[in-house]
Amino acid sequence: MSIGAGALSSGPRSHEIGEVSLVGGRTLGHVTVAYETFGALSEQSDNAVLICHALSGDAHVAAGVDDYGTPRPGWWDALVGPGKAIDTEKYFVICTNVLGGCSGTTGPESLDPGTGRPFGLGFPLVTIEDMVDVQALLIDALGIDRLRAVVGGSMGGMQALVWALRYPDRVAGVVPIATTWRLGAQAIAFNEVGRTAILGDSAFNNGDYYGGGQPHHGLGIARMVGHITYLSDESMRAKFGRRLRARDDHAFEFVTEFEVESYLAHQGQKFVERFDANTYLYMTKAMDYFDLCAGFSDLAEVFRGSPVRYLLVSFSSDWLFPSYQVREIVDALQCVGADVTFAEIESPYGHDAFLLEPEAQGDLITPFLGSLIERSGGRQ
Repeated sequence: MSIGAGALSSGPRSHEIGEVSLVGGRTLGHVTVAYETFGALSEQSDNAVLICHALSGDAHVAAGVDDYGTPRPGWWDALVGPGKAIDTEKYFVICTNVLGGCSGTTGPESLDPGTGRPFGLGFPLVTIEDMVDVQALLIDALGIDRLRAVVGGSMGGMQALVWALRYPDRVAGVVPIATTWRLGAQAIAFNEVGRTAILGDSAFNNGDYYGGGQPHHGLGIARMVGHITYLSDESMRAKFGRRLRARDDHAFEFVTEFEVESYLAHQGQKFVERFDANTYLYMTKAMDYFDLCAGFSDLAEVFRGSPVRYLLVSFSSDWLFPSYQVREIVDALQCVGADVTFAEIESPYGHDAFLLEPEAQGDLITPFLGSLIERSGGRQ
C-alpha cells in the first residue's frame, strides 16, 4: 500500500516495515527504516532514484533540514540537488539509513521489544542483501514499482549491485562507484583491526554500554585506521607531508606532533560524537560477508541474463577498492553481453574521491540517468 509518495518533501522520515527475514536465518520484527526524499515523484512514478550510503553515512544525502528543522548540508551535496548531476528538479531522490544503522533505522542501539533494552550484540548480523531487502520494502510502501536507478559509492555501490541482481525488474540502471564485488584480504584485515580496537576497549562492556557512554577510545582508533584507507599516498603527502603541528622541532615524547597525527585524532573524535560503536561492528562485518560470487561458478554467471544497465566508476588512486576489482565486474558483465559502461577517473584523492570528484562523476551520471528507458511489463 502506498504511503503517499507524491506528497513527500525533504526532511527526516521513518516507516515501519514490520517483520524481516534475514539472510542469516533469523527474523527481525518491528523493523523501522529512516529515510529522506528530495524532489517530487512524477505522475507516472518513473523518475525515482535511490541513493545508497557508505559505511558511516545516513539518509541525509542532500541539503535539507534536521529533526529540529535546522538547515543541514548533505553528505553528497555536490552531486545531488537542483540543477546538479542527480537533479532533484527532474528526479525523486530517496536515501535510506541502512538496516543495522544508527541514524533512525533499526539497529543495535534500537530497543529490543523482548527486553525493553537496546539490542547491543543481541542484534542479529545483517548482510548487504538484508539492507537492500528493507529498501525494497520501503519502495513498495512509497508506491513505486520501478526505480529509474540505484546509485551508491563504496558500501553503497555494493547495495547498487545487489539491487541489480536481487530485483532486476525493479530498476532500470545502477551506478556502483568505487566499490567491489567482494572484499579482498587486505580490506577485511583493516576492518578486523577496527573491530578489535572497539572490542578491546574497557568501556565496550560486551556491547551493553548504552546509558553509560560508548567505547570512545576503541571507536576513535577504528575510525583513524579506516580513514587512512580512504586516502592515498599522494593526497596525504600533499595535505600533510611531514609537517609538525604548532612546534618547530620534535618533542622527544609520545605526544601528537605531526599534522597527520592531529588530523586523524580529529577525525576519530568527530566520528565518536555521531556514530555508534556496535553499528561499526555490524557494518564492517556485513561488508566482509559481501561476495556476489557465492554459490556461483564464476562472476560472469552471476550477471548472466541481467536486463539492467550498468555504469561502473573507479578512481585511479583508490587502493581500498582498486580499479582492477571494478574491471573484474565489467569483464564479467561484458562476458555475458550485459549493457555496461565503465570509466576510471584520474584522481589523487584515493577512495574518498567518490565524495570529492563531483564534476567528473557528474559528467558520467547525468547522461546515464537521462538515457535510461523505463520498461513496461518487463520490456523496453
